[in-house]
Amino acid sequence: MATPYSVVFVTVPDQKTADALAEGMVKAKLAACVNIVPGVTSTYYWEGKLERSAELLLIVKTRADLMAEVCDHVKKNHPYKTPEVLATTVEDGHAPYLDWVGARTRYARPDPRRGRGG
Repeated sequence: MATPYSVVFVTVPDQKTADALAEGMVKAKLAACVNIVPGVTSTYYWEGKLERSAELLLIVKTRADLMAEVCDHVKKNHPYKTPEVLATTVEDGHAPYLDWVGARTRYARPDPRRGRGG
């Protein structure tokens, strides 16, 4: 059974961006915890050219209903034109940890684009 929680993956170009995004999301209570994983190499096509970049990976623990706000926060504070923001639903987990994630994150604000809350 799926839980109301998500794990979000965000790649960033440098430690400064990683620290700023992680701290911003935790302070805003959009995330309970953000892991910063160094040493990621990404290979991809961008504007018709094969690219290879050294990046860091953020692993964001949050509630699924905050995903739109997490995505907005990343887009506003990320140097990439098209930042990677991918979420997966947490199917199961250690109940006390999931409770902690819920307690450390705030309730979603109504999304005016959807015309309803959360």
